[in-house]
Amino acid sequence: MLFNKFNHKRLFNRFFAVISRLGNGVFWYVLIALLPIIYGVEGAKVSLHMLIVAIVLLLIYRRLKSATLRVRPYRFDDNILQNVAVLDQFSFPSGHTMHAVGFTTVLLQYFPEWYWLVVPFTVLVGLSRLILGLHYPSDVLAGIALGSSIAMASFMLL
Repeated sequence: MLFNKFNHKRLFNRFFAVISRLGNGVFWYVLIALLPIIYGVEGAKVSLHMLIVAIVLLLIYRRLKSATLRVRPYRFDDNILQNVAVLDQFSFPSGHTMHAVGFTTVLLQYFPEWYWLVVPFTVLVGLSRLILGLHYPSDVLAGIALGSSIAMASFMLL
């Protein structure tokens, strides 16, 4: 896998392992907690919106993981270096990417000034999943599609 070649370089490996770990929730939970402090009631509204999207995405994620049972790339190909802990054994879709895109989509609808921070981070999260050998490109693309679709649909419902 082309992306995984970067994982063989120590600096890239460590960098993307940290990005992946932060994308597992830490970055987003801190941001969700900070929004009400920074923006008051409007920030609390956005945080609640992000949490609702997260719950819907989690339900979709669990359903798809158990329905598709797609083996992760490193289990399929011994040449793929995988050296970070995984949350589960299946790859489709990328939950990290799905949630990052969903959170980013909601946040930027309310506060576009966060673009400079969350868009690059979201891109790095998606790349980390490929570089670390945890997902196929189609897993990440599905995460992008699902995260953005559910987040955009939430604006029609909320």
